[in-house]
Amino acid sequence: MILNLTGHRRKAHEESVLVFVHPWLRPPLCYNSSITLPPLHMDLTMDANIAVLGKESVGKSALTVRLLTRRFIGEYGDIQSVYSHSLAVDGREITLNIWDSPYSQDFCVETSLFAKKVRWADGYVLVYSICDRASFNTVCRLVHAIKSARDYLDAGKAPIIIVGNKRDLHHRRTVPSEEGRLLALKTDCPFYEVSAAENYHGVLMVFHGLVGRMRDAKPHAKRPLGFRGIVKSMSAVFTRRRMDSF
Repeated sequence: MILNLTGHRRKAHEESVLVFVHPWLRPPLCYNSSITLPPLHMDLTMDANIAVLGKESVGKSALTVRLLTRRFIGEYGDIQSVYSHSLAVDGREITLNIWDSPYSQDFCVETSLFAKKVRWADGYVLVYSICDRASFNTVCRLVHAIKSARDYLDAGKAPIIIVGNKRDLHHRRTVPSEEGRLLALKTDCPFYEVSAAENYHGVLMVFHGLVGRMRDAKPHAKRPLGFRGIVKSMSAVFTRRRMDSF
């Protein structure tokens, strides 16, 4: 389904300051990242496609909806969703198209929905739960799969953000923060630990950090699939699943 949710239009540095002004807010753990965005000498508008990927039950949808509505919703169905969200950063209008979908182990770069996500996206948010070792291993595989797929598709480089979610459940932690930092170092990806349940501003920092990296990246020679292409791709996948069930 395609939703259009419009968030509050405030500058990035105004939002981020709240993380440090209010002592009762748990500040997100960040590594190799910054939400201070450099001034641009470009058009005052920007469209960016973001794919949010990760294993099931790690909080991908909660993270996305937290950004869009500032509210935390803990339960979601296993559905494909594409959201459109506008915000202003340093006086520039940014429209984010965010593709949130269930996890699939099919990384085929020629026929899978994964390949369409890779081709479509300008940047990626890879989410794992700090309470789920398997979800961290999945993110490790996703980083390498995305980079390999983009090389194969000749799509150029695109920024990837690694996010450890559910920081509030520290008593159930199975993935130390140091492992997230080490993965970030090895793959040259920014790393954040956040709690979508507790802190909106940590989630905001994740997406602002990705926007900053996308703005610095060179534009691709080929434009990725638009919304219509996404819907057709999703419909094809669902139709195939229904046929396979007979």
